[in-house]
Amino acid sequence: MDDKLIDLRAVSKRYGAVQAVDGIDLSVGRGRMVGLIGHNGAGKSTLFKMMLGLIEPSAGEVRICGVATGDAGFRDVRRRIGYLPESFVAYDNLTGLELLHLFADLKKVARSACGNVLERVGLAAAAGRRVGGYSKGMRQRLGFAQLLLGAPELVFLDEPTNGLDPDGIHDFYRILHQLRAEGATIVITSHILAEIQERVDELVILSGGKVAAQGTLAQLRAGTSMPAEIRLVARSGGAARVIAALRGHQVRVERDCIRVPCAPRQKMQVLQLLSSLDDAIDDVAIHEPSLEDLFFGLGGRHARAA
Repeated sequence: MDDKLIDLRAVSKRYGAVQAVDGIDLSVGRGRMVGLIGHNGAGKSTLFKMMLGLIEPSAGEVRICGVATGDAGFRDVRRRIGYLPESFVAYDNLTGLELLHLFADLKKVARSACGNVLERVGLAAAAGRRVGGYSKGMRQRLGFAQLLLGAPELVFLDEPTNGLDPDGIHDFYRILHQLRAEGATIVITSHILAEIQERVDELVILSGGKVAAQGTLAQLRAGTSMPAEIRLVARSGGAARVIAALRGHQVRVERDCIRVPCAPRQKMQVLQLLSSLDDAIDDVAIHEPSLEDLFFGLGGRHARAA
């Protein structure tokens, strides 16, 4: 079996004068969880639609599970894909279980699987209630349930935690990590960058229809010149001594906190310097650039798509 479940080669999509996606090369291996992030208009939704086979690229090739989306065989591949759109629309007059039966029939999955799926997403008690009476969070859980039918090999999720409370978000990612452990490949978009930065294996930052950066969080940090920040809390009477020792480094003092921005290559040098001042320091913390910092630093280099 092809280990590249997603393989995009020089993929572009143009709508009239608007270049929504511009020459993207992207490969995602089996069992990976990838965060796809970008400004509104960066090309995320267009890319999703092409990978789902809903629209054809203007140029290039999109291969999913080894099959080009334009091939006749892609219809069978679609049954191995789970998809949760940003706004999951359901038939309000159906019960949760009836709606899952409908999706099971479309996916050619036995209806007997629906009860277990509802249990898995925490909706077993509401299976017999009409969807029109579901809260926003319950509807999102129901959308997640339909995605799980048939044990998908590849999963696409667009802003999937909208409407979920903290417990729901925790349960959602717990199930996603179970899917990944079972071999599923997962692509997830979210505007809540802090939520995904430690939960995905790899990140793809889109900007202006192009891939601005791709890699693990550590790789993205290493590929930029963004400084880390060492934050110190000095003991009573020790601040002046610490500041004097840091002469030559940029230092900011805010109340009882001394902040020292430093480039990656300087970090160990500063820490070694501070190790000789342990009697003047109460606490030390290192704050690496967050995904949000990287997003604005990397994605901000390119103009937003129109």
